[in-house]
This record gives sequence, C-alpha cells and structure tokens, in this order.
Amino acid sequence: MSAERNLLISLLKLTKEGSVLTETVNKDARVPLAIASKLLEKLQNEELIYLKSGSVEADSNGRLKLAVKAATLGADIERVSNLLCWQEFEAIAALALKNNGYTVANNVRFKHAGRKWEIDAVGCKKPLVVCIDCKHWQRGLSPSALRRIVDSQVERTQALADSLPGVGLKMECAKWSNAKFLPVILSLIPTSFKFYNNVPIVPILQLQDFLYQLPAYTETLKTFHKKFNKLSHDFQN
Repeated sequence: MSAERNLLISLLKLTKEGSVLTETVNKDARVPLAIASKLLEKLQNEELIYLKSGSVEADSNGRLKLAVKAATLGADIERVSNLLCWQEFEAIAALALKNNGYTVANNVRFKHAGRKWEIDAVGCKKPLVVCIDCKHWQRGLSPSALRRIVDSQVERTQALADSLPGVGLKMECAKWSNAKFLPVILSLIPTSFKFYNNVPIVPILQLQDFLYQLPAYTETLKTFHKKFNKLSHDFQN
C-alpha cells in the first residue's frame, strides 16, 4: 500500500505540467521497477493515467482521482490537495455544473458594500444559483475552523445576491424573475460533516450526483432568495 501511495504522490507532483517519463516517476517514488510497472498498468486500467512510449500523463480528471486515491490510502490530505492546482478543482466543478445543465462562471469577482469578493465557481440553472468554494482540505478540521469556512461562503453568497444586477457583473440569473442562491463547500474527499448549518459540504467526486439530486431537497438547505424586476432584466440585456 505504501508503494502505491508513494507512486500516486509522485504522479501528482510530476504530471502538473504534462507528460513525464515513467523512469522519472519510478525514481521519485523510490519504488522497485517491477512493482512500479504493475501499479502504473493498474492505474491505466482504472483510467487514471495514460501510458505511451515510456511516458505517463494524466488529465485534470485523472489527477483529481489520483489525489482522492492517494488520500484514501493514507497520504496526508493537505499535502495531496496542495499538489492539485486550483484550476483543476475549478475545472472539475465547472464540468459537473455544465453536465447538469448549468451555465458556469469561474472566479467571479465583484464589489459590494465597500469590499471586494470572489467566488470560485457559480452555476446558474433556473431557479438555482450554486455558489461553490473549492476548499483545499486538512485532516482533523476543527468545528470552529469549519464554521469559519462555511460562514465566509455564506457571506460571499449573500453578497453576490445583494449585488446583482451590478455594473460589470453580468449573470444569467439576473434575467430571471427570481433566484435562489445556494452556498456550497467543495472538498477533496468525504469529511465527517455532510452539512454545516444547512450548507452542504460535497466531496468533489460526488458533485455530479449532488447536483443531479439538488432540486429535490433545496428547501432544506441554506439559500438566499432574490427577486429581479423588469429593470434588472433590461440592465442585463
């Protein structure tokens, strides 16, 4: 198990910029060649990596699955998540949103109440506006730290709802008659909390299913309701 875990960490570290020689991965992981070859073939069969002419590569989705697998095998979660680029978290979040019929905006920056705000990913699908914070997670997160994370995302989500329609911030939802803004925390792997103060904490590989089922239980979650008048629609058009 430790050999596989070490190999996964090396793959995450070395494939950030694209393909890498399998020999380089083997040396970095300090895993015997015969074992490394079998593990790499296994990972290819699981569609986590691609082997080609003595090199290995992984796309964003594959790297994300490598990270989850490493964490489940006991690798330090903070170390694993730090080997992922923020863009990889956001790309997977955006893909899951689009696959569920949402229009997506990444890195939404805006001003409200004299402050600058940013939300990692915002998905709009009438009447829902899903506001996602892609969080690099730490093992043993305390309830007080979790509360701060959730409270910050709730504050961002409310600020976005209050700021629309706003100059320079064109969002699909502002063309609707009303919208429900929903804060969501996205984590690398499952945690001991699925919800905190009615805010969902969703493992990234479960985001697709979460979004699919979301309309059925929206009323039980923390949301901010916003009504848009005709003037708001004209402003956006």
